Amino acid sequence: MSTKVAPLVGEMGPTGRPLPLLPAPPPLDRHGPARVIAMCNQKGGVGKTTSTINLGAALAEQGRRVLLVDLDPQGALSVGLGVNPLQLDRTVYNLLMEEDVTVDDVMLKTNVAGMDLLPSNIDLSAAEVQLVNEVAREHTLRRVLEPALDDYDIVLMDCQPSLGLLTVNALTAARGVIIPLECEFFALRGVALLIQTIDKIKERLNPQLELDGILATMYDARTLHGREVLARVVEAFGDRVFHTVINRTIRFPETTVAGEPITTYATTSTGATAYRDLAKEVLAR
Repeated sequence: MSTKVAPLVGEMGPTGRPLPLLPAPPPLDRHGPARVIAMCNQKGGVGKTTSTINLGAALAEQGRRVLLVDLDPQGALSVGLGVNPLQLDRTVYNLLMEEDVTVDDVMLKTNVAGMDLLPSNIDLSAAEVQLVNEVAREHTLRRVLEPALDDYDIVLMDCQPSLGLLTVNALTAARGVIIPLECEFFALRGVALLIQTIDKIKERLNPQLELDGILATMYDARTLHGREVLARVVEAFGDRVFHTVINRTIRFPETTVAGEPITTYATTSTGATAYRDLAKEVLAR
């Protein structure tokens, strides 16, 4: 992973390291080609979807054109942006499985300026089985996304909680991986397996794939357990852990019900500030 070194503020952050000074990213004079990032963890309930929505919205605030891709048949990313998966005519499933369907045919505008969505619903579960018989099946997602990359600066893919063929497609299409990791002991157990999978994809399918970082989520500094888990993550993965830490807050479930990002639902909240800081870190890496 190549990381640009930012000057340090000196103040210690929750990860026990001095916080970097991250100024607002400069404005762009043109868009594209997009940097493709997979939000990936085979454990469910670690904040992948929440982080995809809110990181995307924070990047859009910075003037980046963002495309979110819902790769979970449960459609949580789509629901979290106010889309009813049951009322969709076309989804990522059609994009993957039908040759005449393009990104523009599936794409929906969100309520966040500069952020678009490729939605999903339960139909996508069939793609896992049907792709098995396809030629170059691991490269299907990369192939269908390629024509749209010049229109965006960042593509964020919300992967399902498994290491199946859809997730392999995401890792083959991506240039970077962000691993949201709940600050809970059992969440640590699967990270080594996920990193092994990333290494195998890099070796066999996608030499450009890199780990952008591990994002600590659902952190509660009031508990000794939370502090110990975060310390162990930093001890194990060092600079690959983002300085930004996402605290546990009731605001995030509220935003899901509202169908909008925390950056617009509770724009001055600590959660919104954290995802804006994360956006700056992502753009600085």
